[in-house]
Amino acid sequence: MKIATWNINSIRARLDRLLEWLKAAQPDVLCLQELKCTDDQFPHMELTAAGYHSQVFGQKTYNGVAILSKTPVTNVARNLGDDDEQSRVISATAAGVNVVGLYAPNGQSVGSDAYRYKLEWYTRLHRYLKRFPPTEPLLICGDFNIALHDIDVYSVPVMQGQTLFTEPEKTALQGLLTEHQLFDLFREHHPEPARFTWWDYRAGNFHKNLGLRIDYIFVNDALKKRCTAVDVDREARKGKLPSDHAPVWATFS
Repeated sequence: MKIATWNINSIRARLDRLLEWLKAAQPDVLCLQELKCTDDQFPHMELTAAGYHSQVFGQKTYNGVAILSKTPVTNVARNLGDDDEQSRVISATAAGVNVVGLYAPNGQSVGSDAYRYKLEWYTRLHRYLKRFPPTEPLLICGDFNIALHDIDVYSVPVMQGQTLFTEPEKTALQGLLTEHQLFDLFREHHPEPARFTWWDYRAGNFHKNLGLRIDYIFVNDALKKRCTAVDVDREARKGKLPSDHAPVWATFS
């Protein structure tokens, strides 16, 4: 079983790239973020033709998440079980695995209303995750908009104190992993530095590898034991009109 996550940064702008990647990579489940479209604007027909069922939680212009799967999923839920108007979380059960796909708030600037919303959102995410039995396989993936460790940024001095790398943000994410006993699959298999998932479009940052690792696949122990491989598909960040994120994928026995 292959499960992947990708911040597509507008599915309508990058549908052709998505379809090409699905054909080449053949994930059984793909969680998408930043759809930037409503449910009725989502390309259901094209993805059905590509062999995927789609569960969508869209939003006009901003945000939006989806779960694509080769086989139908069950127990589909949207949002964090509250009245938040931003479309950031979708979950479902796929082949016996509880899958949560999310697009965490960016936070904009330290001390802003958006930054405070981000930290509060992580508190609500923590409460939401309590609904999943720890004995069942659980996978949480997506764009978390936090680089957790020094190794996850291209330059600690440059990023120090900047949004995505502040101590309150890192504490919020690390607390989530600790409380729910989740493992960072990529780092379990790849301890090497300079492995990122996001690169700014500006100044040739991708070609210079000036990036951040902010897209993750986290799993509980029930699923960690079954992981056979995990990686970042850096090739998908290349070419014409790419997303600024690369897909992250993992395979399981």
